[in-house]
Amino acid sequence: MKIDILTLFPSMFESVLKESILGRAIEKKQVEIKIHNIRDFSLDPHKKVDDYGFGGGKGMVLMPQPIYDAIESVRTKDSLVIMMTPQGIPYEQQMAYNLSKQKHIILLCGHYEGFDERIRDMVDMELSIGDFILTGGEIASMVVVDSIVRLLPGVIEEESHLQESFHNNLLDYPVYTKPVDFKGKKVPDVLLSGHHENIRKWRLEQSKLKTEQRRPDLLEKS
Repeated sequence: MKIDILTLFPSMFESVLKESILGRAIEKKQVEIKIHNIRDFSLDPHKKVDDYGFGGGKGMVLMPQPIYDAIESVRTKDSLVIMMTPQGIPYEQQMAYNLSKQKHIILLCGHYEGFDERIRDMVDMELSIGDFILTGGEIASMVVVDSIVRLLPGVIEEESHLQESFHNNLLDYPVYTKPVDFKGKKVPDVLLSGHHENIRKWRLEQSKLKTEQRRPDLLEKS
């Protein structure tokens, strides 16, 4: 998979793409991720990419020309162009699975008061990571990249992401490690029994119980 990220702040991605699972996946060439500075595509001598919005109002609006040229510089017939915006559809785990099957993803990070509306004609999908406002789309795009890359073949064991929260619309079951007794709080006996079927049933029951308590809305989907 190839991912191109279009942003006004490339340096925000430096440490994120070097660490942990993402860093290893890039090093092993399981994914190719490139960061592009939108300012490089500005025709203004001072690399200006924003201006006041028509009709008044506070804040600056990103001009269409630099965005258009940035997208065109990396778009291919296999590209899926995604705009990160609070106006987008809510991002969920199933979308991460679907996006992990794509050959090429272009992530467009907004800033200031957002994009000139005419840029939306170039976009295939608009995504939001939640009903709150960030200073820009960079952090949101990092969330999407991380959630996709970990699902790529060979990045982590398939069993790991098949048993975690939101798979089958259930939250993950409780997990424990050593010591067996920590300050009087003990590991459930079933996990020490070695009886795999009983453990499987217990984990499923705990997943359902936790989901009912914390995210009952997910049970309607499961």
